[in-house]
Amino acid sequence: MVFVQVCLNGARGADDGAVVPLSPGALAEAAEAAVAAGASDVHVHPKSPCGEDTLSPRSVAAALEAIRARVAVPVGVTTGAWAEPDPAARVARIRSWTTLPDHASVNWHEEGAEAVAAALLDRGVGVEAGIWSGTDGAERFAASPLAPRVLRVLAEVTEPGPGPAEGAARALLTAIGSGHGRPVLLHGEEGGAWPVLRLAARLGLDMRIGLEDTLVLPDGGRARSNAELVEVALGL
Repeated sequence: MVFVQVCLNGARGADDGAVVPLSPGALAEAAEAAVAAGASDVHVHPKSPCGEDTLSPRSVAAALEAIRARVAVPVGVTTGAWAEPDPAARVARIRSWTTLPDHASVNWHEEGAEAVAAALLDRGVGVEAGIWSGTDGAERFAASPLAPRVLRVLAEVTEPGPGPAEGAARALLTAIGSGHGRPVLLHGEEGGAWPVLRLAARLGLDMRIGLEDTLVLPDGGRARSNAELVEVALGL
């Protein structure tokens, strides 16, 4: 069975159009449609009342509870440093969560990644190790004592152009190597999203698609929903 994670919104906001779900209700509706289209897993960025990414327990709980009322697949959140720049405060936020996600992504190149991952593991939350191209994340992850305990590795290709994205993806996979035996999910972003997704399909790797990664379809047309992106991805 093909594993496709849908990334519902990312750090996008109202300026990216009404198609991007931001509120708990909109996230739940988008998740339900995406899972009906074939998504195996949900990744979401809970938002503050101002529409910014946040790790606050209230916002995380609201998003998770709304989505779980509509779908039965695992639901994960971000712990990106932009949502809480101070590493100690990030850990404190995680320890204060009243509703726990099934998993959370941790960008291994960010300051405090080990402490964030440890806090998640201590609470029984699965860790997705985000290894970004163009960073030292792969080297840090290879040396991490927590690496064998993560749920999966997110190989994140940050080159936005379709030309360099596939080469960057192959280089990133080489740097990750065996990934301590953990499953590898490969994805790109913006103009690189579809070339990287096709590579993931050819290599038989787990995949990710959604409005966080791209707002457009392979033909350049504007995507109408996360569900449409999932449908197209499964047809590759």
